[in-house]
Amino acid sequence: MSRLKIFVLTTLLLLSFSAQAHARTQSQMLVIGTTLHPYYSFVTNIVKDRAIVQPLIGEGFNPHNYRPQPEDIKRVMNLDVLVFNGIGHDEFAMEILGAAQMKGKIPLIFANKDVSLIPVAGNMDDLKIVNPHTFISVTTSIQQIYTIAAALADIDPENAKFYKKNGRKYVRKLRKLKAKYMKRIADLPDMDFRCATIHGGYDYLLQDFGLQVTAVIEPNHGLKPTANQLAKTIKKIKALNVDVIFTEMHFPDKYVETIHDETGIRIRHLSHLTGGSYSPEDFEKGIEANMKALTDALIEANQIKEENR
Repeated sequence: MSRLKIFVLTTLLLLSFSAQAHARTQSQMLVIGTTLHPYYSFVTNIVKDRAIVQPLIGEGFNPHNYRPQPEDIKRVMNLDVLVFNGIGHDEFAMEILGAAQMKGKIPLIFANKDVSLIPVAGNMDDLKIVNPHTFISVTTSIQQIYTIAAALADIDPENAKFYKKNGRKYVRKLRKLKAKYMKRIADLPDMDFRCATIHGGYDYLLQDFGLQVTAVIEPNHGLKPTANQLAKTIKKIKALNVDVIFTEMHFPDKYVETIHDETGIRIRHLSHLTGGSYSPEDFEKGIEANMKALTDALIEANQIKEENR
């Protein structure tokens, strides 16, 4: 047999072994379910190509009012583990697990296990409600990434080092991103920055920058204010000398326009990070847009205060 034939046969044999090994890997991969969009980004950045990440609900659904669909039951029955927020926004996961009779049959990774939770600030009714939006912040997201990576390492010890290494790499990337926006405002003088948000989801984001929400306009999550509540909100915002109102994409413009017309306060946008398509980069893009909007507002507020001195 010629050397060329031996080389070709050897190469084909190696390729065959490689394909078989890959096929075995595919069949043995963990199937990891995620509830909200940020968790899809966190987990895909941790596991890369060594596990399958499966969103529990399809694209285009709003997790606030999601009702489980028949296809969700089939989807959850194929999961090996589920990563979830567990303190709000993804209650549908428990409904789906219950409907599929899968409660207690698959491991659950409670992403907020080690996160210091805070209440919703600026609630118009002064209610003390735990804020579940720990995924709208670099700091609390990093804590959750470490928790998820450690839990996955326990479940899949063969890939433990790989998951933890990727988790640390992803965290470094997020820290750099946050540092970029901290640097933007590093030279600003101390000032009394007051902001209102349409939605009570941004306390952790503002906490990253040493700030606090002054007032929240939505009476409750997903509920639009009545005329009386809107009038009360406008009165309170005027009294609190708010610098900026942060609204979001899905909130009706007419409420924001009414508040702007009555108060003259500037409007900026923040993202709730739980809509659109699923991709590994979504969290980075969304949280960066939020940090830019927040630091832009701070810089602008400082300029206005300087001009008015």
